[in-house]
Amino acid sequence: MIRQLDAEERLREDALSIVEAGLAQVEPDALVADALTEHPLEGGADGGVVLLAVGKAALGMAEGARRALGDRIAEACVLVPHGAVGAASAGIRIYHGGHPLPDMKGVQGARALADAARRAGPGDRVLLLLSGGASALLTLPDGEVTLEDVRSLTRLLLASGAPIEEMNTVRKHADALKGGRLARIATPAPVRALVLSDVVGDALDVIGSGPVSPDPTTYSDAIAVLERRGIWDAAPESVRRHLLLGREGRIPETPKPGDALFSGVDATVIGSWRLAAAGAAARALALGYRVKTRSIAMTGEARMVGAELAREARALHDRVRGPTAHIAAGETTVTVVGDGMGGRNQEVALGAALVLDGIEDALVLSLGTDGIDGPTDAAGAIATGTTIARARAAGLDAEASLRRNDAYRFFEPLSDLIVTGPTGTNVMDLFVVLVGG
Repeated sequence: MIRQLDAEERLREDALSIVEAGLAQVEPDALVADALTEHPLEGGADGGVVLLAVGKAALGMAEGARRALGDRIAEACVLVPHGAVGAASAGIRIYHGGHPLPDMKGVQGARALADAARRAGPGDRVLLLLSGGASALLTLPDGEVTLEDVRSLTRLLLASGAPIEEMNTVRKHADALKGGRLARIATPAPVRALVLSDVVGDALDVIGSGPVSPDPTTYSDAIAVLERRGIWDAAPESVRRHLLLGREGRIPETPKPGDALFSGVDATVIGSWRLAAAGAAARALALGYRVKTRSIAMTGEARMVGAELAREARALHDRVRGPTAHIAAGETTVTVVGDGMGGRNQEVALGAALVLDGIEDALVLSLGTDGIDGPTDAAGAIATGTTIARARAAGLDAEASLRRNDAYRFFEPLSDLIVTGPTGTNVMDLFVVLVGG
C-alpha cells in the first residue's frame, strides 16, 4: 500500500509538471512580441498605433506589444476581468469587467475601447489583441437591450449547456461591438488582430465573438439557438424583440463575409491549445513517458469527456508496458441540473473518477488554462484510481455529487482540487492521462 501511494504521488507531481510546461508555451507576452517581430506592423510616418487589448490574456499581450512597438503606440486601452494578475506599463489605460457575467465597469471599458477605435484615422493602425473571455468583457448592449438583460441571457445560455459557438451566435446579435462591428467603428484605420484562441477550430468569428471578423450567423440563427436550448420564452423580452426585429430586417445585420470593410483587417491566431499540448508532451517525454497527443480537441458534456479519458487510461493500463501519457485539450460543456458548486474541469475529473475506480497507477487531470473553472477558486481537479475509495472513507458519494453538479465539494476535502489563480493566458482546457509502468 505504501508503494502504491508513492507511485500515485509521483503521477500527481508529474501531471502538474506537465501542465505547467504546457502553460509556459502559451505565455501571451512572448507570443505577441514574437508575432510583431516576425511580421512587423506596417504604418505610415505620420500615423500611430492604437492598441486595444481585451480578454483574460490582455495584460500580457499588451506588454508584448509594448516591448515590440515602443513609442509607436499612440494610445492604449486594456480590458481584463476583475482580479486579473499583472500590471501594465505607463500610458496604458486598464479597465476591468465581469466574467462570465458582464457588468457596468466592463461596459465602460468596452465603450472606452470603441471610442479609441473611432478616433483612429486613416494614417493610424489599430492593433487588437484578443483572447478568451472577450465575449463577456467587450459588452455594449445594442438597441433597447440592457446590461441586466444581457446578464440574464448569459445565465440562461450557461445553464443550458450551449457550446461556445451557439452562445456567441446569440451574443453577437444583442451587442454593438461583436460580430465585426468593432471593425466598422475603426474604419478607415486598418486593423491588425493578434488572437489567442480558446475555441475548437480557432474560428475567428467565434473567438471573443469576432469583433473584427465577418459574421456568418444571423438573427434567425440566434433565435434558433434559444429555441433549440428551450430558453426562448425565458429570455428577456427586450432580447426577443430585438432578435425578431433583426430577423424581419428592421435593424441591420452584422457585417458578413465579403463585406468591403474587412479588406483593411488582418487577423491571425498566434496561439492555441496545440502549442500548450506540444509543450506538455515535451515535458512528459522528458519525464520518461511514452506520449500520445490527441490531434482533435475534445468536446461534449464534461462528465462524458471525463469518462472517455478514464477509459483511455484503463486501456493504456491493460495494454501498454511502461509509463505512458495521453495529452489532450478541449472545450466541454455542463448542462446544469443540480444546485451544486463546480466547473467543467472539475466535472470532467469527477466523471473520470467513477471509471478509474480501483485502477492502480492511473490518473486523469483536467485544467482550465486560464486558472479559472466555473464560479470557484479552482482551475480543475485530479482523479486517480483511489479517488472513489478515499471519497467513501470520507463519507462522500461521487454519483450523488455528479447529479448535483457538485464536483467542487466532492474534491475539496480530498485535496484533489488544482488551485493556480488566474494564469494570464487562455487556450481552452488541458487534459492529461498518465499511467505508470
